[in-house]
Formats: sequence, structure tokens, C-alpha cells
Amino acid sequence: MRIFENIHIDWLGKRKIFYVISLSLFLIGWINVFVRGLHFGIDFKGGTEIVLQFDKPVNVSTVRQYIENIGLGFVELKTFGSETGVLVRTESQNIPTSIFPKVVTHIDNAIDKIYPGIPKTKVDTTASSVTYSFANVDTTNEIISQLLNAGYQAGKVSEEPTNTQMVVRVGIADWIKENLRTKMPDNHFQIIKEDHVGPKVGNELKTNALIAIVLSLIGILIYLAFRFKFIFAVGAVVALFHDVLITIGLYAALYGVIPGLNLEIDLTVVAAFLTLIGYSVNDTVIVFDRVRENLKIHKTMPLEDLINQSVNRTMSRTILTAGTVLLAVLVLLIFGGEVLRAFSFTLFFGTITGTYSSIFIASALVLEYANRFQKKVSF
Repeated sequence: MRIFENIHIDWLGKRKIFYVISLSLFLIGWINVFVRGLHFGIDFKGGTEIVLQFDKPVNVSTVRQYIENIGLGFVELKTFGSETGVLVRTESQNIPTSIFPKVVTHIDNAIDKIYPGIPKTKVDTTASSVTYSFANVDTTNEIISQLLNAGYQAGKVSEEPTNTQMVVRVGIADWIKENLRTKMPDNHFQIIKEDHVGPKVGNELKTNALIAIVLSLIGILIYLAFRFKFIFAVGAVVALFHDVLITIGLYAALYGVIPGLNLEIDLTVVAAFLTLIGYSVNDTVIVFDRVRENLKIHKTMPLEDLINQSVNRTMSRTILTAGTVLLAVLVLLIFGGEVLRAFSFTLFFGTITGTYSSIFIASALVLEYANRFQKKVSF
């Protein structure tokens, strides 16, 4: 990277071009945020997320046709990982009351297949389970074993030797499984994940995530104010807001426009934003460190020339660091699958914005402050 060691580029002379670029990206993104809205994952809006793993490759459109009319309301399906995985999301927490009796009927039929006409009593029914009582222990254990083999989530009510009661979980996954089993008999599948998040918990997570990001920015502001001058700290934090807000805006702007980038904001994305904040401020601090060193050496040099020189001296390191990060994240973005796509997209685009915001936002803000208020920046 020696080609970047002795460059002489007037970066800050081009800052107004990047002001326009940043403002354009910000407006495009946030107009979409207000008009189309952001799409939150199950972590924040609540609901149920189920992952189905099939033995053979499956067409998501076919599975969608089988599931969207089974009474669960709006259901979203995506490919999960490979062509044999399907991710199912619904805002429902439990089986709708209109469907619950149908699920129980399927369980009754399954029990009758094991022991035709066997006496059984429903001793308890909740929104997510039904409890049966049988005549003796051996019958109870055998039915539990057979139902488990058939894919039902059955178990003993207690571990006492005399237990004759069985509880069968009745969930959204069970209803989906029951429908797909009859419509796709040649492609066996299993439920490999089922997550439930209530609306209240989702709102709490959303609030806590916002607090985490804001507190991290305040902490950085305080730290940089002590390490440099307050205006340097303000410039760095404004650059961080710039990176985060533009990236969030892109989530709204690209949703439904580019296949594969229908991204939702969840806790993984919050982790990506916090990582992005750390990366971006590190890049900014390196530039500011060189500015501080040069201010002590070249006391009479114009501030714009001095910042340009500092940026040029750190450009080799910036290209190496950003390039290696982008390469690694690009691999995640392409090959990481659905689970890591939002995380890797946030880091990929955020690394680009974070790199140029260190020059054209953070450093430029220091220069604008010094020029407008005729302040001499010194250490």
C-alpha cells in the first residue's frame, strides 16, 4: 500500500460535494422511513418465528400457498439458509380460538389410531396445551411415546410412578406441521426452531436497544471531549449519528426494491450498529490523533491544509483497515445466509459511510467551526 503513503489530495476542498451526497442519502432514506416505515423483526414487534427444515429442496411459494390460508392471519415466509430451510413468521402468539378445536380433534384422532376407542378424559385445556387422563400408567406412557414419534409435543404431567396424565402442547408450529404433513407427504420435515416474543417484551427490547445506542454515543462524546477538544468530540458524534441514520434509512429505502435485501431490524442489527459505532469512532480518533500531532508541530499552517495533510498521512492505514473489514463482511453478506444478512449489510454499508464520515463529516465540522467563529484550534 505504498501508493497511498505520499499522496497530496485536497479532501476538505471537496467536502461540500460529500455534504450533498450525505444529505441526499439521508433524505432518500428518511422519506422512506416516514412514508413506508421500518420493518421490525420478531424481537421488537412480538410474534412467533418458526424454522422448518425439509429433507428435499422446497419451493417457498408452494409452502406459502399451503400456510397462508390456515387461519393464522398474515404469515411471512423466507428461505432459511439453504433451499431446504423455510423461515415462517406470524404476529400470532397462540393458536386462534377458532382453530384450537381442530388441532385437538387431530390429537384425538392420533390417539384413536394408537388405541382405537380407548377411554380418555380431558382434564385441563389452556390456550397452548390440552391435558388427558387415561386408565393406567402403561397406556399413558405408550401413547406419549407414539405421539412423540408422530411429531407431537407430548409429555407426562408429573414424573410420579402412578402418573396417568399426559399433556400435549398445542402451538402454531403444531398446526403448521399438521397441515403440511398432509399436503407434502413426500418431503419429510422437522421444526428446528420456534421462538415466541410477546408485544410487551418486544417494546421493552426496542426501548432498551435505543437507550444502548444513545448511551454509547454520549459516552463517546464525553471520552473524546477529555481526550481532544469539545468540538472534536461533537464532530465525531455527529459523524456517528450520520452513519447510523443513513444506514437505518437504507433499510426502509431498499425493502421490497432489491431481492435479498428485505431486511428487518432486530437485536442482531442493534449489535451491528454498536459494532459500527465502535469501528467508525476508532477511524475518526486516528485522524484526530494525527491532527493533534501536526497542530503541535505546524503551529502556523492553515487548519484546512493541516487536516488534509493528516488525512493523507493516515490514508494508507484507512484503506488497509477498511478494505480487510469490507472483504470479510462481503463474504458474510454473500454466503452467510438469511440469518446474518442484516448484520453483514449493516457492517458493510456502515464501514463505507464510517470511513468517509471521518473525513468529510467529523474533520469537516471542526474546520467549519474554526472558520465560522474565527477560532484557532490548538493543543
